[in-house]
Amino acid sequence: MLQRLQHLLGIENLTREQITFILDQSKPFQEFQLHPLKKLATLRGKTVALAFFEPSTRTRISFATAAARLGADTMNLQAESSSLKKGESLLDTVRTLEAMRPDGIVIRHSSSGAPHFVAERLEVPVLNAGDGTHEHPTQALLDALTIRDRKGKLEGWNVTILGDILHSRVARSDIQLLSKFGTRITLCGPAMWVPRELESLAPNIHREPRIERALDDADVIIVLRVQTERMHEPALAAEEFILGYQLPAR
Repeated sequence: MLQRLQHLLGIENLTREQITFILDQSKPFQEFQLHPLKKLATLRGKTVALAFFEPSTRTRISFATAAARLGADTMNLQAESSSLKKGESLLDTVRTLEAMRPDGIVIRHSSSGAPHFVAERLEVPVLNAGDGTHEHPTQALLDALTIRDRKGKLEGWNVTILGDILHSRVARSDIQLLSKFGTRITLCGPAMWVPRELESLAPNIHREPRIERALDDADVIIVLRVQTERMHEPALAAEEFILGYQLPAR
């Protein structure tokens, strides 16, 4: 029997069976997206708090849309309008949200570990929508679902992750997830953005600085944007990055 999850904080601690179960459960909802009336009662009477302490457009809208289509109400908190701007702590803010008795909190934060910090102190289920450079589990699950839909399975593929891997929480979650299915992973990008220690995240990982060789045997290519907002060191010039790592037409 699968262990029921109280929170979804990352991919690292999920089992292969849990991941497969989550992906399997998504299938009916994928088909539902094709219906003219996109409204279910699955979460009727539930309230989801969207606590976005970091600017977001696609992720926030995706969660809001999912909650609405499943019948849930939402409470929205965004960084630019939150009490954090007035000096209130993260814990004080989420405890205020908890007092409004939501059934779950979706949190996005610029600090790695923030969702874990919140989950340890609240009774409400917490879902990580991205924390610093640590993880972005729902994006990894979506990437895995896309691969499985297009390729028929997750097992045994050669996957190349291309771009700014050092600063990418999506890359870390993708690596954690795909490695559980025996995927061979190639990391490709400028040397300063693909440090050697990334090879220790999971088995069957190797670095390849030359894009031609990284793409040569790839069954799946995951392309990452440059995370300029997370960089403390000078960024590589855009022209130089494009020249060396632009994905060519195939």
